[in-house]
Amino acid sequence: MSKYTRDDIMRIAREEGVEFIRMQFTDIFGQTKNVAITASQLEKALNNQIMIDGSSIGGFTRIHESDQYLRPDLDTFAILPWRPQQSKVARFICDVYNPDGTPFVGDPRQVLKHMLDKAAALGYTFNVGPECEFFLFDTDETGRPTTQTGDEAGYFDLGPLDHGESIRRDVCIALEELGFEIEASHHEVAAGQHEIDFKYADALTAADNIMTFKQAVKTIAQRNGLHATFMPKPIFGMNGSGMHTNMSLFKDGKNVFFDENGERKLSKEAYSFIAGLLHHAKAMTAVTNPLVNSYKRLVPGYEAPVYLAWSASNRSALIRIPAARGQSTRVELRCPDPSCNPYLAFAVCLAAGLDGIEKGMVPPAEITEDIFSMDQTTRDAHGIDNLPGTLLEAVHLMQQDPLIKEALGDHAYDSFITGKSAEWDEYRTQVTSWEINKYMVMY
Repeated sequence: MSKYTRDDIMRIAREEGVEFIRMQFTDIFGQTKNVAITASQLEKALNNQIMIDGSSIGGFTRIHESDQYLRPDLDTFAILPWRPQQSKVARFICDVYNPDGTPFVGDPRQVLKHMLDKAAALGYTFNVGPECEFFLFDTDETGRPTTQTGDEAGYFDLGPLDHGESIRRDVCIALEELGFEIEASHHEVAAGQHEIDFKYADALTAADNIMTFKQAVKTIAQRNGLHATFMPKPIFGMNGSGMHTNMSLFKDGKNVFFDENGERKLSKEAYSFIAGLLHHAKAMTAVTNPLVNSYKRLVPGYEAPVYLAWSASNRSALIRIPAARGQSTRVELRCPDPSCNPYLAFAVCLAAGLDGIEKGMVPPAEITEDIFSMDQTTRDAHGIDNLPGTLLEAVHLMQQDPLIKEALGDHAYDSFITGKSAEWDEYRTQVTSWEINKYMVMY
């Protein structure tokens, strides 16, 4: 059931003094874009008449087919609490459509909707609960970000060691004003690293929430003279930022993954979903971990899972099953990082899990030992494989798995592969400070 009607939105905007509306959408690479309109254009926006030049958006359209339209999702209408309370600013999250009225297949939100429709045809709804980590850094005299932080805190510490405590509080308050249910907020392992967890939701809402969350964190940090980054590994030798992704399937209002009489109280569908994720994990990684920098986090020794295994409790495995059962039973995929496009990431996760269910896949035996402490021989004996070690390897593995192309659709898939291949080429031709320091004098 819809939360708002057109008349509701017109009335709220008028009563609240909204003067500016941001029509937001997301590109293939997970960047939020927007067209801003004044309140006088709100009715036009509600009539789906706001146009964009798709050829100017990475991975969208070509120059000779550039006209596209933004269709606001009325239920995403919100007044932004971090903007001025006079001449208020509101936003819509929009879907992208072609001039002929058909959905644009390269719109990440449409990609996820397509996969959710497939799940719905099987009777499932897909719920996701993300755990987003980020860093807060000082800025220099020109306002540019540094990698310095006055923070000296560690895991679960509090002020005065935790210098980001007040910013987390401001973010939580702002998000609650937007309707989020904040479940936890705390300092993470590394200095300057933080996590805010919000309640799970259906996958589309969860992806929308992640995009809103990132905007809130960055805006409120900037307002406090700091820079927030969701870059996976900003500092060598310190833990990187992840986005552990908790997933569950529901049918007729009941959690499909729970079985009172099943082993570990998990259902056959839960085990097959796990098996599907493991089967396609290496091919999914380019989507769940899409940056060159993502693979600086995915190395042993920093709590980032790099080994293809599952466990009911072992945090060194790629997939963990948290202790909660009943309606809270869920599968936690621990490799994604917060630089990913959540619409695409959730789409490929769902595709992999459903493939496991449809084919009746069975996962390997649970690994209860600490995989991080195993040597290669021991891991080989357990049949434990690794995630790809570079973006280039991840892209090549993605190209070898037809399920990923099917999940993303030809347009989004081709645009993503092209963009990430170009990113790798740009990276590999750079001369880094490490190379200068290592080789300049020696050779």
